[in-house]
Amino acid sequence: MGSVMASRTLRKRLHHGDVDGKKNEHLETSGSDDLNEPLLGNYYSDTHAEGSSLEETCDDERRKEHLHWTLLFSQLIAQWARWLANIVLGSGSLIGRLLTFPSTTQNGQRTKLRAPPLSPLQEARLRKLRQRLEVPFDGSRVEHQDALLQLWRLAYPDKELPPLKSELWKQMGWQGSDPSTDFRGGGFISLENLIFFAQQYPESFQRLLHKQDGTRAEWEYPFAVAGINISFVLAQMLDLQSAEPASLAGTRFLELLQEDEMAFDNLYCVAFQMMDAQWLAKRASYMEFNDVLKSTRSQLERELALEDVSSVKDLPAYNMLRR
Repeated sequence: MGSVMASRTLRKRLHHGDVDGKKNEHLETSGSDDLNEPLLGNYYSDTHAEGSSLEETCDDERRKEHLHWTLLFSQLIAQWARWLANIVLGSGSLIGRLLTFPSTTQNGQRTKLRAPPLSPLQEARLRKLRQRLEVPFDGSRVEHQDALLQLWRLAYPDKELPPLKSELWKQMGWQGSDPSTDFRGGGFISLENLIFFAQQYPESFQRLLHKQDGTRAEWEYPFAVAGINISFVLAQMLDLQSAEPASLAGTRFLELLQEDEMAFDNLYCVAFQMMDAQWLAKRASYMEFNDVLKSTRSQLERELALEDVSSVKDLPAYNMLRR
């Protein structure tokens, strides 16, 4: 009992001492990936011409913000397309080919450590998850429309349902009046992840949606757009497109699937909450969104590497979630 308590205390210390993503950064958990390319560009200046009115300045800033998130999605769509192509072709990603498990030396030769064989239950759950990842969001499908409206009901239970195309959707953090255009980068699973978050952890969902924790930035990250990005980054981090994972995080995730069929969705909720904590710790603005995502990924990989983690609930960051 003493060793278990000590282990859990260690995990909590790791989490609270590592929330800004600066400690233990000498641990290279996943090396190079698409996130090394900024999801948010830096191609414009924040300066304004002298004499411009306050209204013109605000309009200019809104246009710049829209351009940034448009760039984010164009790059995200391209990454997602390449990622899906890897699934269809059955080949490992570039990350999977470049990165290997820790290796051992035997008779002067280095041998790659392989993931243990999957149980029938793990195989079935992994297959189902990969099928979910391949489903694009289709705004013409009634079930996808219904899911989007369900998300609105969960987010704003006291508000009237808006049309599928309405400026009201921007309140939730969509880029424009038609949310269906934003799902091109993340697929239908990103909407499922948001719904799961709202259903299973409603208090945390509402606090993040309404930015109720900490001192917020003048330009906050759009909630829904951030959620789509987290779905994509999480699937990429776990190397779900490969025949077998090429990272420790991916291997540990398969162990979590043995215990929890919804491990991916629960891990998504942890990652979203963790991302917001990183955002606050860094005092970030939307220009730093990509850096926050990378720090979130690094911290999540470190927590997955802890020896006594056998379920998502064992992760230190899980303690931040509120139902």
